[in-house]
Amino acid sequence: MPKTPRSAFDLTGGLVYFARMCDKIRLHHAGKLPEDYHPFLGAGFDGRICGYLKVDYAAVREKVLSGASDEETLEWCQENGRRLAEIDVIVWNGFARKRGWQDTDGGSEKLQEMKAASGLGEREDIVTFYDFYDVDEGRKA
Repeated sequence: MPKTPRSAFDLTGGLVYFARMCDKIRLHHAGKLPEDYHPFLGAGFDGRICGYLKVDYAAVREKVLSGASDEETLEWCQENGRRLAEIDVIVWNGFARKRGWQDTDGGSEKLQEMKAASGLGEREDIVTFYDFYDVDEGRKA
């Protein structure tokens, strides 16, 4: 039975989204991740957070599938990519939590397209991708 990944707002080591990426990896490996998520494995926010950490998604996937916890995987990323200072966590979280809201690079338009395709186009309270995920996946009404 397909299962949606946990919320992008869930934290690992103070970072938003990382837990969701790890969850998607595990669900996909178990054959439980809905198909619409498959094109985004290693892309979108997965690619952005891996780029921010300076690690390869395939290596992160391998680490997660080795049985490592989210925290162990994040520590591995920081040992093999770059160590994040407190300001780096603040910058990532600020960017990621607001993605889709007043973006000038097409992000806002993409969010509007996704909302419309999901029948949520009229929802003015959904202003970021993370808001969209939580409503679309049933965590928020």
